[in-house]
Amino acid sequence: MSDPIDMGDLDSLPYEELYRQLEETVRRLESGDLPLAEALACYDRGMQLAAACQRLLDRAELRIQRVAAVVDGAPIVEPWE
Repeated sequence: MSDPIDMGDLDSLPYEELYRQLEETVRRLESGDLPLAEALACYDRGMQLAAACQRLLDRAELRIQRVAAVVDGAPIVEPWE
């Protein structure tokens, strides 16, 4: 496994790196070979990584909504799907 990342720096990482770290954490948890304390630490890390991924996706959705908000100079807000 790669070196642990500083949880305070999650928001500075790109989505792709966060997702890679999350996938790696999930693989470790799914292996079932971790002692309880390490499994709990991995779970906490995974939850923080998942939350950071979701924050980036939420920001991207807001940007897409803002782009769609101006059509021919008139503000139009459409839901992002």
